[in-house]
Parts: sequence; C-alpha cells; structure tokens
Amino acid sequence: MRLYLIALQFLTIIPLPFTVRCEERDLGRSMAFFPLAGLTLGFLLVGINWVIAPFLPRSVTDLLLLALLAGLTGALHLDGLADVFDGLAARGDRERFLAVMKDSRCGPVGAAALAFFLLIKYQALLAVPDIKKNAALLLFPIVGRYAQVQCTVGATRARNDGLGSTFIGGAGVFQFLAAMATALSICYVLFGVNGVWLFSGAYLLTWWLRRWAHHRLGGITGDIIGFVSEMTEVCTLLLIVAMGRTL
Repeated sequence: MRLYLIALQFLTIIPLPFTVRCEERDLGRSMAFFPLAGLTLGFLLVGINWVIAPFLPRSVTDLLLLALLAGLTGALHLDGLADVFDGLAARGDRERFLAVMKDSRCGPVGAAALAFFLLIKYQALLAVPDIKKNAALLLFPIVGRYAQVQCTVGATRARNDGLGSTFIGGAGVFQFLAAMATALSICYVLFGVNGVWLFSGAYLLTWWLRRWAHHRLGGITGDIIGFVSEMTEVCTLLLIVAMGRTL
C-alpha cells in the first residue's frame, strides 16, 4: 500500500491527508503500482463523466475530462512531450538535444506539438463509441502508466541527474513483470481478446520509442518517459476507435 501511495503521489497532484515515507529507492520500486495509479485516474474520469455527462454535450464533456486529467497529473507528461519536440527541432547533436529538453521554456515547435497531440487525443476520445467510453476512460491512463515502466526498466541513463535517472536505478524486472501483468489483465477484462491487441500495439510503440531514444540520446530521461506515456495514450485511443466495429 505504501508503494502504491508513492506512485499515486508522484503521478498525480491528489493530496493525501497523511505523510507517506519515501526513500530514494522506493521511487523505482513503486513503478510496479503505476498501472494501478492509472486505474485510479481512470475511475476518477469515469466518475466525473457520470456526473457531468447528463448535463453537457459529449464534445464539451470529453474536453473537460482531458483538462481534468492534465490537471490531476500536473501536466507532467505533457511537459515531456513538448520538451522532446523542442529537442527534435533543435537539430543538433546529442548534447544539444539534452540541453534543449532540460530548458524549462517551451519553444514554438513544442507548443505546436502539444496543441496538435491534445487535439488528436480529444478527437479520438470523442470518436469512441458511447458503449465503450467508460472502458476507454479506464484503459488509456493505465496503458500510459505501464508504458512508463516498460520505457524505464533496464534502460540506460541518458544523463545522471533528474528523476528519470532515479527511477532507472530503482526499478527492476519484478516491477516490469508486475506492471505488465496488471495492465494486460485489465486490458483483457475491459476489452476481451481485443484488449490484448490494444496492449500489444501500445507495447510495440513503447519498444520502438525506447529504442529510438537509446539510438538518438544514448538512453532515457524523464522527458522521454513522459513523451512515451503521452504517445501511448494517444495510440491506445486511436486503436480503440479503429477497432470500434469489432469491439
């Protein structure tokens, strides 16, 4: 329970009425519970949707749900998405890429990428059939948080400072297998056999992005982890829409 609460505190801004003891090694160990933290976010989205959907058009409701998700997570992973695209736009070597990502300012390319990907995510959620909307709201935050574990465990540090380095040092095979078992099981419960295909698509995308990061940067950073998480969420929603006829 303590590691789950550490995962929830790191991944969200949800306040707790008590203090949770956390040592540096606990951050990596808590990654086993990242999918459960994603499930918590999914339940919050489903609950809010249940409350506001009867009073608002679906287009407005879905926009508010994505705004709520960004708020609950402190836009942490969206920041990583913008930073990576700023790094790509810099067109420099590895050191230039890392320096641009570390800069707290958001450049025009990062801002444009952020706007486009949020729009794609919004349109994808809006296109999910009503009968599968609650399942989709539960699923995509789970798969996005699992992708963070897959991206991190066994990766090489692109630099020795930052939270990404801390997680890489503390997460191991147990965390990876526990997170995978949790995410894959929930995918199957929510979508049956199609859930396995959804998970497989997200897994392959995460594998490819992680491989690209190692080739381009020599490893993984916190921004890369956030970038991968956002890309996987968008991919999962798009796959749910694409598979809509069979779901």
